[in-house]
Amino acid sequence: MVGEEDMVPRLLRVHPKTRERLDRERREAERDGVYRVAKRIHAVLLNTQGHTSGRIAGILGAPRSRVADWLANYESYGLDGLLEGQRSGRPRQLDDQQRVVLTDIIDSGPVAYGLDTGVWTSPMIARVIAEEFAVNYHPGHVRKLLEAMGFSVQRPKRILARADPVAQDRWRRRGSSLRSAPMS
Repeated sequence: MVGEEDMVPRLLRVHPKTRERLDRERREAERDGVYRVAKRIHAVLLNTQGHTSGRIAGILGAPRSRVADWLANYESYGLDGLLEGQRSGRPRQLDDQQRVVLTDIIDSGPVAYGLDTGVWTSPMIARVIAEEFAVNYHPGHVRKLLEAMGFSVQRPKRILARADPVAQDRWRRRGSSLRSAPMS
C-alpha cells in the first residue's frame, strides 16, 4: 500500500508576481464574501509553498479529492478555473426549439391543446411534454423548468361573476378600521 509520504506531490510553480497577484485575489475574494473562491486560491498558494493535497485538505478542512480538483483546474485554466460559475449538472432534456414549441403550447392555453380546463397545472404540462417530446418530467421539476423559461405561478382568484363588489368589500378585514371602530 502506498502512503502519502511515498507519493510524488503535485507542486505548482508560479512566478513570484503571480503568487502576489493570487494573494491579492484571495484577500479580495474574502473581503467580498466569496469564501469558496478564496479557499480555492488559498489551496493553490499553499501548494506553491510545497504543501501536498492531503496537507492542504487538513489545513482548509476540505476533502483531498476536492483540493486535487482545484489544483488541476488552476493548472488547466488559471485563475478562471477557481472562480464560481455554472455547474455542469445534468444536460437539458428539451433543446431550445422544443422549449419554444412548449412556450407556444402553454401560451395558447390548455383548452386550445384539447384539455377541458382553463388553467395549466404542473402534472398537465408534464403530460404535454411526454406526449409532444417523449421526455418524462416529474411535476415538481416542471415548475423549475417553467420558471427557467420565464413563466411564473399564477393562482386564479375566485370571484362571482354577478357579485356586488361594494357588498363584498365590507367583508374584507382592514387593520385601521378594526382598531378605530367603537366597541359595543
